[in-house]
Amino acid sequence: MATTKTTDSDFSTQVLQSDKPVLVDFWAEWCGPCKAIGPALEEISEDKGDSLSIVKLNIDENPLTPQQYNVRGIPTLLIFKDGAVVAEKVGALPKSQLENWIEQSI
Repeated sequence: MATTKTTDSDFSTQVLQSDKPVLVDFWAEWCGPCKAIGPALEEISEDKGDSLSIVKLNIDENPLTPQQYNVRGIPTLLIFKDGAVVAEKVGALPKSQLENWIEQSI
């Protein structure tokens, strides 16, 4: 299962009400590091699709949700479990570090 997009309007349904952990990637079209981690997140989504959803939220098109979660820099990755933030990372990381962080968080 590949990453999916979410918006301010369906964030609650896709993320907060999910029955499995959700990693939210706050990103923007103009952000180089955001684009750099995109392929790694796609691969992780393929590997962990059964136990983790990965959704991307474009902060330029959806300003309300990043503001609600105090997203100051991008890429910001938040892991939600049962509707609450359980882990946060700011900045681009290599795939191996992303995988370790996810493993420890979920």
